Amino acid sequence: MNLTVCDGTVLQHVTRVRDGAISTSDDLVVQEMPVSLAFNGTSHAVMMCTPCDLEAFAVGFSLTEGLVDRAADILDVSVERHADSAVVDITITSEALTRVRQMRRTLAGRTGCGVCGIESIDLLDMQPHPVRDSSAARDVSAAAIGRAAREFPEWQNLMRSTGAAHAAGWCSLNGAVLAVMEDVGRHNALDKLIGKLVERDVDLTHGFVFMSSRASYELVRKAARLDIPMIATISAPTSLAIRIAQQAHMRLVSFCRKDGFVEYCAAPLLQKA
Repeated sequence: MNLTVCDGTVLQHVTRVRDGAISTSDDLVVQEMPVSLAFNGTSHAVMMCTPCDLEAFAVGFSLTEGLVDRAADILDVSVERHADSAVVDITITSEALTRVRQMRRTLAGRTGCGVCGIESIDLLDMQPHPVRDSSAARDVSAAAIGRAAREFPEWQNLMRSTGAAHAAGWCSLNGAVLAVMEDVGRHNALDKLIGKLVERDVDLTHGFVFMSSRASYELVRKAARLDIPMIATISAPTSLAIRIAQQAHMRLVSFCRKDGFVEYCAAPLLQKA
């Protein structure tokens, strides 16, 4: 029997086998459930995610997927929770709704997948504009990246209790971790983080994102849409993530540890007009 004990986890009875010894106990497991995203009452996407911070998720998803241009296009977010699912209705302006209808696609989103269910490869947006200001990213030092890597695990409460959650963090230019959002999906965690930062009116050009995952296409593309100049990740990047970062004039560093990192894309010295 599963019993929800807090937002984001369930308590599961398990049997442990270690070195021939058998024991039983209760263990926390990260929640994963379908969350339907609707715009003005019309279903748009179903994502598999952890059902917490869904308001921030809705705002972040709308912005990072390019469905709205600005937070002001979002008029209201309502969440309807059920035992095994949730429905999030996002009320947007009539102008934004016209765009959503033109771009409409149905995403049957498996965990960790940001483009599942897309109807055509031609619909993938692989030509990002350069971020508005990448100058701050050039000043992020090795010591700052090391500080972020050192502080980051202390913020990963869901990962610590379940061992199965990704995290997206926002860091100052000196590497101080300022905010972290977690989810069973890495792109969902980033959407939640961006949604929360936008709600707080944070300047996204003066800081960087730190991810507990690899750097994949959808993470870099989402960040580029919000003019975030730098992404740092624990694991490796993909070739397409590197290409998108280069095109967007973003700084991309991976294999981030307390004592070093690997740089794949450096922010340019001169920003294109």
